[in-house]
Parts: sequence; C-alpha cells; structure tokens
Amino acid sequence: MGDLGVALTSILAIYFILWWVVLFTVLPWGNQSAHEAGEESMPGHAASAPLKPRIGRKFVITTVISAVIFGIGYGVAASGLLSLDDIPFLLKFEK
Repeated sequence: MGDLGVALTSILAIYFILWWVVLFTVLPWGNQSAHEAGEESMPGHAASAPLKPRIGRKFVITTVISAVIFGIGYGVAASGLLSLDDIPFLLKFEK
C-alpha cells in the first residue's frame, strides 16, 4: 500500500497543478466587461469585472480539458514511449 499511496498522491498533486494552470487559461474565455457591452458598471464593481463570469461552466470545462491532457500525459509515460531519460536538456546523474 505504501507505493500505491505515494503514486496516488503524486498523481493527484500533478492533476491539481494542471487543473489550476488550465483554469487560468480558461477564465478569460467569453468574458465581456460592462464597458465592452456598452452598459454602465454597477457601483463598487471594477470597470473590468465581467458581467456574466459563468464560473461553474468554466470549472467543468477546466476539469474536462485537464482530464484529457492528464490522460494523454499519463498514457505516454505509462507506455514507456517517453521517459525523463529521453529529454536531452535534463542532467544525467550516474549512480
């Protein structure tokens, strides 16, 4: 169970980081500020604040995109097509 726990923790950590990176690329999709829409912004809101952020929809899109990217990366790593030894700019350490 020890090795499985470490592997599962690593997988979750990598997916968590990937999910946040994808979220920050998805957040601006489809946003429109009050100024861009030709409307007046509400008092106390930033002029650049989106009118309809649709954050739930963006969370779902982020989860799907992250799962696809992670699945491709995991498949490549698990199949042995590419390993860290295949990356030329990484330092090679001798045992």
